[in-house]
Amino acid sequence: MSDENSAASDSSGGRVYDAAADHAFPDERLNAVLDAVDADEEIHAYLEAQNVNPVVRKRYNDHGRKHISIVRNRALCLYDLLKRGDVEFDGARQQGLDEADESVIIALAAVLHDIGHIVHRDEHPYYSIPLAADVLDRFLPEFYDTGDRIRMKGEVLHAILCHHTEEEPLTLEAGVVRVADALDMERGRSRIPYERGGRGINTVSSQAIERVTLHEGDDKPVLVEIQMNNAAGVYQVDNLLKAKLHDSGLEDDIRIVALNTHEEDGQIVERIEL
Repeated sequence: MSDENSAASDSSGGRVYDAAADHAFPDERLNAVLDAVDADEEIHAYLEAQNVNPVVRKRYNDHGRKHISIVRNRALCLYDLLKRGDVEFDGARQQGLDEADESVIIALAAVLHDIGHIVHRDEHPYYSIPLAADVLDRFLPEFYDTGDRIRMKGEVLHAILCHHTEEEPLTLEAGVVRVADALDMERGRSRIPYERGGRGINTVSSQAIERVTLHEGDDKPVLVEIQMNNAAGVYQVDNLLKAKLHDSGLEDDIRIVALNTHEEDGQIVERIEL
């Protein structure tokens, strides 16, 4: 679950979290948790089952293993860039948890945020809460005592609930998950519904997005650069990514630039600041 796909399995462009790399945060606990997640059969079963309602039955974009891999990777890359930019996170700290727990909260929420899809696509964040709570009750005792387990559970569930725009994130950890969810917007995500004839705005607009990369910014800690081949991609950027960045707590820390290119010759024709 750690690789996005063969075309984007490198660690450049803030696309893939590399456990062996140096990070701007303590990563030993995170890496142990990620190893346990990758070996967990129940979590893997959820990631397979949760894709049926959105893709097969609703003809919507991917919400299964591939989506979760991308969101997890980009959430951790985004978090690392924010930490390098001296952004101070508040969720774990306010609960009396360690700095090392910030990335664990982000990673677990990124992995479990969409499991409510096994119940229904509509209102799925609210279905994700009890299902994720059951997984966390089983999973967390390996890493935390009772008090910290309860605190971690609450923070992870908060981030899961707030990954959609209906609920406002109250922590920056939750804000990272919310933004990272929208960063999965490239055309590969809509491949299955598009090939089956799906032509909804989410499917068509994501077909226009070629690549999303995260970099250190000049005036802000993070620069999100989006390459798209036609104007339909603006929907993904403006209506989805910008909507999730709004009220995430990270509005002042992330800059978004879209590069619009001609499909015919690949030449950049427009640079859109969002």
